[in-house]
Amino acid sequence: MNSKILLGIIIGILGGAIGVIAISGSQIFNDVSKEGLGKISPDPIKVLPLEVGLGGFEVLSVTEEEARIQVDFKITNPNFKSVILQLIKFELYSDDTRVLIAQIGDRPEGAIEGSNYYTILSNNPQIIGETVTIKNTGNDPQFWSALSSGTVNWKIKGEANFNLSSMTAGHENIVPFEFTP
Repeated sequence: MNSKILLGIIIGILGGAIGVIAISGSQIFNDVSKEGLGKISPDPIKVLPLEVGLGGFEVLSVTEEEARIQVDFKITNPNFKSVILQLIKFELYSDDTRVLIAQIGDRPEGAIEGSNYYTILSNNPQIIGETVTIKNTGNDPQFWSALSSGTVNWKIKGEANFNLSSMTAGHENIVPFEFTP
């Protein structure tokens, strides 16, 4: 057989295989779940949501001008594959009054300048936290008095934004959470 014909057949087969993978992407190879690793799957890949827990909450200091609070989240990834946690956005409430909005990490927009995200490995909980500062504006002396005496009824509401660490599978995923420390 002519070597040019054989080379043309090989290139055609490789091109066809690359085209099928490029068109169907993550629909063919499910590497997210342990059961689907390396198997061809016509079903859409199901990404399990991250499990967000409260890892710790502590009022570090309270002065007349400001209060410093440490908020830690315990993040667990139930997927077989690692995920990228881009952003944890949360709000602190005293009873039903919002006191503070804060975030950990960044959501990439446009050109990526640097990485400010967390890689969460499979079934290996990670503690991610932030020390936040609340300024005393003088508008709510009752809250500041309760904060100074340690009698605030705190509530934390927020969401964690994550995606798979794969170019071919997954999309933006959001997990809402709410805690009362």
